[in-house]
Amino acid sequence: MKYGRIIGEGNTATVYEWEEGTVLKLFVQGYPKNAVEREFQNAKAINDMNFAKPKAYEIISCEERTGIVYDRVEGESLQDWVLKTGDLQGCAEYMARLHRTIVQNNARNVPNYKEFLKSNILNAQPPHLMEQEGALEILDKLKEGNTLCHGDFHPGNILLSNGDTVVIDFMNVCRGDFLYDVARTVFLVEYTPVPAEANDRETLLHFKKTLADLYLIEMNVTREMIQDYLSVIIAARAGECPNE
Repeated sequence: MKYGRIIGEGNTATVYEWEEGTVLKLFVQGYPKNAVEREFQNAKAINDMNFAKPKAYEIISCEERTGIVYDRVEGESLQDWVLKTGDLQGCAEYMARLHRTIVQNNARNVPNYKEFLKSNILNAQPPHLMEQEGALEILDKLKEGNTLCHGDFHPGNILLSNGDTVVIDFMNVCRGDFLYDVARTVFLVEYTPVPAEANDRETLLHFKKTLADLYLIEMNVTREMIQDYLSVIIAARAGECPNE
């Protein structure tokens, strides 16, 4: 089975040209097949929803690797664009405009966000019992809901082409309260680590905090509104990405 040139590369998958108008997102060898199947089922569940995204078509096995065929989307990542232009306000506006179109949808046949968070809180190693119990207690009190949440919405998963934005990567799609998805975005933008050896580390940290603030303003959400969601997301991250 032959595929075309590489279009993009990430930690878990490489994206190749495929048949006309499509790409193959081919996951690294050894990547759990059930995780690929989960992304595919999530993508299929939202295929007909009204926001900009590539459509998913099929799962393919190729040389001991598993991949998903998606519509091809041209453009650069919003992350590359904002690092190049420094236009934090423009980035926040692009993010909020697209995110609002996502959370206008309801979903039932995707996982519940609370199940995702609870599983990761319980998976954290070594478990800090007091922190674990506190996080689970807060989680239990958070709102239920059927709002579609992307679960991984940040500039690296947004493509920009001729002023239009498209969201990609559906591994963590779930349903819940829209404030969860806003809080998750704030966490991914602001709280994920900057490598210690990075040039201008302090500048990058300020950059991340400012972008999160501007995004919240554009979403008309305050930090107080997402405080409990954020605390649970932080507790769950230790189980989700233990090496981060």
